[in-house]
Amino acid sequence: MRNPGLAVSRIVFGTIALVGLTCCGPAAFAQAASESAWPTTQWQTSTPEEQGMDPAALAKLIEYGTSRSFDSLLIVRHGRIVLDASYAPYTADIPHITNSVTKAVIGTLTAIAYKDGLLDSANHQMLDFFGDRSIANVDDKKKAITVQSLLDMTSGLDWSEPLNGRPDSLIEMERSPDWVKFILDRPMSNTPGDIFNYNSGNPHLLSAVLTKLTGMSASDYAKARLFGPLGISAWNWRRDPQGISTGGYGLALHPRDMAKIGYLYLRQGEWEGKPLVPRDWVEKASRANVNMNSSSSPELRYSNFFWALPNKQVYMAVGYHCQVIMVFPALDIVAVTTARNFCSLGRLADHISSAVKSETPLPPDPAGANLLAGAIRDISTEKATEVGATSGIASSISGKTYKFPGNPLNVKSLSLTLADPRPRFELEFNNRDPTRPSLRFTGPIGLDGLYRKSEPAATGIVATKGSWLNDGTFLFQRLALGAGAPVQGWTLRFDGGKINLRGNDRAGREVSVDGEADVP
Repeated sequence: MRNPGLAVSRIVFGTIALVGLTCCGPAAFAQAASESAWPTTQWQTSTPEEQGMDPAALAKLIEYGTSRSFDSLLIVRHGRIVLDASYAPYTADIPHITNSVTKAVIGTLTAIAYKDGLLDSANHQMLDFFGDRSIANVDDKKKAITVQSLLDMTSGLDWSEPLNGRPDSLIEMERSPDWVKFILDRPMSNTPGDIFNYNSGNPHLLSAVLTKLTGMSASDYAKARLFGPLGISAWNWRRDPQGISTGGYGLALHPRDMAKIGYLYLRQGEWEGKPLVPRDWVEKASRANVNMNSSSSPELRYSNFFWALPNKQVYMAVGYHCQVIMVFPALDIVAVTTARNFCSLGRLADHISSAVKSETPLPPDPAGANLLAGAIRDISTEKATEVGATSGIASSISGKTYKFPGNPLNVKSLSLTLADPRPRFELEFNNRDPTRPSLRFTGPIGLDGLYRKSEPAATGIVATKGSWLNDGTFLFQRLALGAGAPVQGWTLRFDGGKINLRGNDRAGREVSVDGEADVP
């Protein structure tokens, strides 16, 4: 699946965190685990009331998700799903890109490699794993980079990927022919361990280290040692030009499988009563103490590719556009969100924790249950948008292929078949890598205000709809389901054999492109 892989930027940080976890010691965790069926084969479900949660409060949480363009929302308490909602047109059977949640998976695999005896220590110097490479800018600082400083985002490598700005270094890495070389060759800006600096190159180096230690890709190692034991059977994982699983982003999972990773951490690294991840590794993640130097949220901390803050009793794996796995040890909760927009993590945590009313079952709440059922029904049913009258030129443009010169949207050609009982589109993009073939998409298009979904393909599932705005202007809308990106809307203005396409690029800037109908 394709993904821009940007860091978690412009998220409105709330105050989230972990304090006082000593209230829930190993005995409490063991008791909770023994009372919960392991979800390896499938999750058990429960009403919210049976797990001490207020269904009406969860209905408000669903409403919040609507305002933040959620694709899915899932909550597990005491090992049972109490809320599993999908926002149309997304459905939970579609793998969802997790963006930087991928980092937490790479960290987990690193922990498993340590437990398996493949990695001797988190303090192992990073350069030792790349003795077969000629590396630029090697100095005492670079020699001091350790596995742990990669995990904590304190490697000291010169890298620009701010949490609230343009990720210039990430973009440069994507354009380079050898990502690992690009990262290793970076000069040093700080002494390792001194300063937090968000860097998707750090987990990518660890993905390369895992390949060296295990003899297989991180994806294959996950299949054997993480996804396999957890019962995760379907995922997509992007690779770099050398075939290394992308370490900072690019992993797609189903929401219920994302919850399994959170549940592994909630159960202190154990699965079905057996240790899978070292307990002290989980403790370090849950009690993260590396200051992320966030001006908007000074309490924010980081470690082992997990985030934490000091007053919400929660730690989490976080990805761009609110892909989140939240772990609430004191409440025995795992929460998962997937989305297409930024969200306030603090508000999200508050909504979840405020829905907990008791450690024991609550009496049935028919009114609250009806509110929750209605909220789930409402968001899972797509609402038709208004459509205009069919233009008189629909037949004349139907089936024509319009071609475009090079442009920031990378669109190469577009064809709309509108004068047909089964309207369709054909779309071709120039590949960002000019050495690779163009990308082609085809599928149905809804003209009644409702999306139509394409067949599953290597590029994912695309939902498309369109509507005439006036006699010469057509609104074309595409939504890549599970890609974590907003709706792509293009305004198409037709004038004889010419077309003007207007849309926004990745940075949100409006782009205008002129094209012409292809003459056979």
